Amino acid sequence: MKNLRLQVCCCLIATLMVAAPLSFAKDSDDEQRLKKAADVLGEIINIPDNIPQDLIDKAECVIVLPSVKKFAIGIGGNYGKGAMVCRSGAQFDGPWGPPAAMRLEGASVGLQLGGSATDFVLLIMNPKGAESLLGNKVKLGADASAAAGPKGRDASAATDIQMNAEVLSYSRAKGLFAGVSLEGSTLRQDNDANKNIYGRDITAKEIVLEGKVQPTSGGQAIDDILNKQSPKNKSAK
Repeated sequence: MKNLRLQVCCCLIATLMVAAPLSFAKDSDDEQRLKKAADVLGEIINIPDNIPQDLIDKAECVIVLPSVKKFAIGIGGNYGKGAMVCRSGAQFDGPWGPPAAMRLEGASVGLQLGGSATDFVLLIMNPKGAESLLGNKVKLGADASAAAGPKGRDASAATDIQMNAEVLSYSRAKGLFAGVSLEGSTLRQDNDANKNIYGRDITAKEIVLEGKVQPTSGGQAIDDILNKQSPKNKSAK
């Protein structure tokens, strides 16, 4: 009887250990932010004069930062939090994978539109840019070339600066959607948020490049949108 009770207790503990990360992620603010990022991405993709499909098809990764307020203006040290999702595989040629939490710091005064919340979508256009973001803190315009993303049905009117940039960025505030420059801002992985989402210490590189976790419900919602919108990477490697 004693051994039976011990076996039952061990089974219960094992079950709780497996379920805990999923339950923790479900209730965390960071998991809710993934779900908000999915909503924002779906809405922006459906804007008539939106991100050119050609650019989405050539992007290795997408970063979504929803509802950023008072975005790093002045001395306050404010920042935006969101998620980076990349195509899976060594060549970024597979389905979109689990998201890594990211944060953006130090944006310029010009991004603030009357104190309103601003959504940001960034396209990472080559493997070098993606690998830099997954490994280190990156200053846009210095460590990675950046430009305001072109809008419209195609990217034929884009300048050479835009087409050669490693990061193209867009913003939406007060119903206005536009390309916006984030030069001077800093992108870095958010280790605390990744721990909250996946229930253990894990790096952005392990999440995105090494596939050591499965997406939570919020991350899967982002993947579903991108896998439907751009299932195949059409960039020339």
